[in-house]
Amino acid sequence: MNTLSPARIMEVGMAFWPAKVLLSAVEVGLFTELGSNAKTADELQSSLGLHQRANPDFFDTLVALKFLERDGDGPQARYRNTAETALFLDRRNPQFLGGFLEMANARLYPFWGDLTDALRTGRPQNEIKSTGASMFAELYSKPERLEQFMDAMSGISAGNFHAFADKFDFSRYQTVCDVGGATGQLSMIVASKHPHLRFTSADLPGATNIALKKIAAAGLSDRITAKPLDFFAESIPKADVITMGLILHDWNLEKKMHLIRAAYEALPKGGAFVVIENLIDDARRENAFGLMMSLNMLIEFGDAFDYTGADFSRWCREAGFSKTEIIPLGGPASIGVAYK
Repeated sequence: MNTLSPARIMEVGMAFWPAKVLLSAVEVGLFTELGSNAKTADELQSSLGLHQRANPDFFDTLVALKFLERDGDGPQARYRNTAETALFLDRRNPQFLGGFLEMANARLYPFWGDLTDALRTGRPQNEIKSTGASMFAELYSKPERLEQFMDAMSGISAGNFHAFADKFDFSRYQTVCDVGGATGQLSMIVASKHPHLRFTSADLPGATNIALKKIAAAGLSDRITAKPLDFFAESIPKADVITMGLILHDWNLEKKMHLIRAAYEALPKGGAFVVIENLIDDARRENAFGLMMSLNMLIEFGDAFDYTGADFSRWCREAGFSKTEIIPLGGPASIGVAYK
């Protein structure tokens, strides 16, 4: 007979400990400071401006959590990035994911402290509690913060967009409109792999200004147009494929259905509506990340929520689409496709 253990309960119940250690390491720039070098604890303490009390506990905790490697023991030991932290948490690397973790540390970490309030009230727990302004109103009122947020989202979306470019059959299509296109990242990634396609990246004016700069810097202005769009007040630009990456989950069911119907109207017969989301498994038992993302939508917006592939298929058929399919991307993310 197996002996029951509280180990898993304690591991999850205290998971804010390792989370905050990693988030603080990103915040102080530890992984970027190390880069491809090895440094002693004293050198790191000095260069990062940390108090003596952080040395060596902070660095050794990161070793134990497998986010740093250490050569030797004692004061002369030298700390190095792991292969993963060198690739994903050194700001100089194109695959840097730290922007999202910086945003999680600055915004989501304190807001999630109020999850119990959200569960009891159904109300958002973000900036709106103190300022009365919604998350998007706050972001779009400060261009530098908007760009930081969009860069953060780009960091976690890049892998999904590359997988989308590889797994979806674009051969019968000519034009793509990415709704809520932010920095234009989806359009740029897909454009690099499918030279026959032309793109429109559509978002609010603040985001469009950022996208124009990034598209021009990538040398893709001849194939990608960035266009301002308020997708609840205006029609979606017509295209063979309409994409929405991490957009539909930001809204309640009424607004989700508005966007699905707007996509249907913008597509030709045979066109495809594509969402890229952390789709929850239909039985709602496995995709913990997708389920927690839905709780994050409660904290951010109150009535917004993530959804299953079956939900997506049902809504799209209700809007008039004739066929749907779900394409896993690896990890918690999937593509939902509805064909007109």
